[in-house]
Formats: sequence, structure tokens, C-alpha cells
Amino acid sequence: MAVVLKGYPRLSETFVAQELSGLEQAGLSLALYSLRHPTDDKRHPIHDRIQAPVSYLPEYLHDDPGRVRRAWARARRLPGYRAARRRWLADLRRDRSRNRVRRFGQAVVLAAEMPAEIDHVYAHFLHTPASVGRYAALMRGLPFSASAHAKDIWTSPDWDIAEKIHDARWIATCTAANRDHLAAVSGAADKVALVYHGLDFGDLPPPPSRDYTNDGRDPARPLTILSVGRLVAKKGYDDLLQALAALPEGLHWRFEHIGRRDLGETLAAQANTLGIADRITWHGAQARDEVMAAYGRADLFVLASKITADGDRDGIPNVLMEAMSQGLACVATDVSGIPELIDDGVTGWLAPSADPGALSGIIGRALTNPTVRTQIADAGTRHVRGNFGFQTGLTKLLRLFDRAPPSAEAPGRAAA
Repeated sequence: MAVVLKGYPRLSETFVAQELSGLEQAGLSLALYSLRHPTDDKRHPIHDRIQAPVSYLPEYLHDDPGRVRRAWARARRLPGYRAARRRWLADLRRDRSRNRVRRFGQAVVLAAEMPAEIDHVYAHFLHTPASVGRYAALMRGLPFSASAHAKDIWTSPDWDIAEKIHDARWIATCTAANRDHLAAVSGAADKVALVYHGLDFGDLPPPPSRDYTNDGRDPARPLTILSVGRLVAKKGYDDLLQALAALPEGLHWRFEHIGRRDLGETLAAQANTLGIADRITWHGAQARDEVMAAYGRADLFVLASKITADGDRDGIPNVLMEAMSQGLACVATDVSGIPELIDDGVTGWLAPSADPGALSGIIGRALTNPTVRTQIADAGTRHVRGNFGFQTGLTKLLRLFDRAPPSAEAPGRAAA
């Protein structure tokens, strides 16, 4: 199977690596095709377990014009080339962009260079990777499918989504909110499957023991608030900084952030303006072991996701599931699929999105009530470990691929 990825490997997409590793363990032979070279300085250990070869398509066609020309000479003789070209031209009339041209050129290279034994094309993310995979599959006369996640769904035009689903054998997506939207846009509910990512608990440490007696009154023992996520608009870190600045003066806390620093300078300047910069540590991108250690030393996890002006939003962020699995109480917002994971007041707390005042009140109550925080953390851990195991999603995915799921749990892996 050819798997088309936007970039590989990526620290922020552990769920993709986890799936690839699971598919290989189930016996599938994969070949990875990435539209971009890696940009992260680090990589997760799970990437080293994936045996599939990785090929990098030309990110821009002018980067390797000779390769593109040679591929075009081979691809135009493929039986489905004309059908793919007609499909692309129809798309180009509605999306007259250089990106649309680049997608077809990358698809030409993919179709020409895929080994003959490839019998399925599968794309992660419904925007650019699915476009490339769809055109290449048409050229080669192969079935095509894709997994859809967040930005790729909510910032893509409806016509583009509907036509990809029409051409696909199936589309998998990771939240019920996503599934309902894709089904409504395409009118093809039978082709859209809900497959939660889930966690491979065999890859995670057990929940650490914690001191839940700290209520933040002692200045020598400030509470640690943690958030993990890219510093991009949909993660709501501008709202979170405002919420932190509004916490009561007598509450002693520190904030730690882990993730890529896309808006780092802007948010650092905001923290300075709010007068809380000296309470914040911006760690930048970290490997998974470092992220797990941060969960272990934190007192509360907060993610302030929101819907941006272009419609982008989170699905169910894996970091919320990871934090809950480590016995860490979580505060999040009521965006997209997050309420499918967090039952407000039972397994975590939900604040209205883009409302720093409400978020601040919930954070303050969570920090100053260690007994309640303990109860919420314990309930969240039981919930995520009981209902969001990776094996359940992998079994569903294998059935979509018409492959029998593993007859028994792989060694060292906990069942959902």
C-alpha cells in the first residue's frame, strides 16, 4: 500500500506514526510518500520502529524538473492518465492556484514511481495529500482512501471534499463531529467511517503517583499548569494567556508549554504585556519521553482550542488523551470533538471556547480544589484507558482495508 503524507516524520503527528506502526504489525506492507521533508530537529522512538521505505516527492516542481519530466513521460502512458487529467482540469477550473498545479505534478511523479505491487493508495489528511493520492490512484487504476482529521476538513471547500469522497473507497475520520460534517457535505454517509485514533498504552508509562494536596497557597510550591500543542491560532494560546493573567493574586502557579513556536514571538510579547512572562517556560518542540515527563510533573493540563476565522479547529487532540492517561486532570474547551472525550465535570472540565474569563474561573477552581482535581483525574484516566485504546481503532481500519484484524493483541500492547 502506498501511503501519502504531507510531511514525514513529524513530532506533532504521533497518531499517524502510531497507525503506520500498527498497520505494519498487522502484516501490511507499506511504502511512504511524503510531500515534504522533515522540519523537526527531533523524532519519536516510534518512528524508528516503522520499517516502510520513505520517498520524498518534489515539494515544488521546479525543485527537480528533470524528475517531473521523466515521470510525466511514463505517467501519460498509464491507462488512467486521461481520466485523471480530466478530473484535475475540472478541479483547476474551480481552484486556479499554483498549489492545484503542484498537486497534479506530484501525483504524476507518484504514479510513475510507485512499484507495480502497490494495490491501494491511502492518504493521511483530506486536503493536499488526498488530492495527490486521488490523482495518482486514478492514473494507476487503483482504489483510493483517506483519513481526515481537522484543518484538512474544515478549511477545504465543500465541492473538493464531496468529490474526493465520491472517488474514494472510504474515508476514515477521528471524531463524530467530523463524520457528521463529511456525511452531510458529500451525501455519502456510507463511505465515512468513525475511527478514533486512541492510544497505544503499551507505549506509555503507567500514571505516576502524585501529590494532590497542593492548593497553590504556598509561594514555595507553585502549581504547574501544562499545555502541549503547536503555537497556532486554533490552539487558543492567546486566550489561555489572558485566562492565566486573570487568576487570583494569592494563587501561586507556573505555566509550561511544549510545542512548535509558530506564533512564539507574538505570544511571548503578549505574556510580557500581561505581566506574567516570568511565570512561563516555553520549551519548544520536545521528544515524546520529555512530553511524558512533563505530564508527570504537572498539576493541571489546559488546552484552549477554538475555531479560527478560516474554520480551522481541532478534532480530539491526542495530547488530551495522553494527559488523561497519565492521571492528569484536564481543562479544555467545548470545540469540535473534544466533548466526545471529556464529560464536563466528570472526566475533565470544559470551558466555552474563546472566553478567557470563563476559562480562568475553571482553572482557578481546579487548582484550588485538590480533592476534586484528584477525583476528576482518576475518572479521566479510567475513561481514556477504558474507551480510547489504539487497538479498537486499528481493528476498524484493518476491516476498512479488507484485511483481517490481528487475532490477538501484539506482545507488549494493552487492549482497549
